[in-house]
Amino acid sequence: MPSKRAKPRGRPAQREASTGPAVRGLDNALALLEVIADGDGLQLTDAAQRAGIAASTAHRILTTLATHNFVRHDEERDHWLIGVAAFEIGSAFLRNRKVLEVGRPLMHELMELSGETVNLAIRDGDEIIYVAQVETHSPIRAFQRAGSRAPLHASAIGKVLLADLPEAAVRATLHRTGLERFTPKTIVSPEAFAAALTAARVTGYAVDDEERVPGLRCIASAVFDEHGEPLAGLSLSGPLSRLTDERMAELAPQVRRAARTLSERIGGRMPTSRSE
Repeated sequence: MPSKRAKPRGRPAQREASTGPAVRGLDNALALLEVIADGDGLQLTDAAQRAGIAASTAHRILTTLATHNFVRHDEERDHWLIGVAAFEIGSAFLRNRKVLEVGRPLMHELMELSGETVNLAIRDGDEIIYVAQVETHSPIRAFQRAGSRAPLHASAIGKVLLADLPEAAVRATLHRTGLERFTPKTIVSPEAFAAALTAARVTGYAVDDEERVPGLRCIASAVFDEHGEPLAGLSLSGPLSRLTDERMAELAPQVRRAARTLSERIGGRMPTSRSE
């Protein structure tokens, strides 16, 4: 299957000519919020260029957004950064689902039990987006900041979020995204990837064996909603030096158990295809 890159984030698709000025202004504001949220701060000209709007327009919009705390201006670096109001609104999605609020104590328990970093991520289109992380106390650790993204096919969480979907839905997703190679261990064969999803359904977990980042391994299990559909993924990640084959085999049931507990605590249920 040919490799396809995900659609770049940033400027939204062009609106129809009938779209009014007020809606175009909203489009511009949302585009600016998106590009600023995607990094660690941008200067005005960079933000305007990435959003595809004039610098003068960007300055007016950012100034307005700053008065409502959606962005803030770091005067020392002359960078625009995402503001606390944007965080609060974004967090409302997760509060509604309860998955983050309920999941964080379980994430801490799993981190202490395993000694490795624990992540929680959801699917966003053809990628996963990390929404929370509890870091290990070890000086050598995996790091995925909240808001960072990863491809579905090259992440353990991506696999478990696809594993219980209908085969046609998985095929459609892979047709859009392809199976891009990131490391020599990335799964780029559709047949091998289908086998990995089958294994995830049978075992209740999936692994990322240096498929996205050399030297990094992950184990993930799905969190299900009240309809038995995958809502989020809970993962444990660490360096190859600690996550040996033997250690992965020991930790996989712990990850699966934590994800199942989280599913139950948010009112979810296991899909009917699962025998456990």
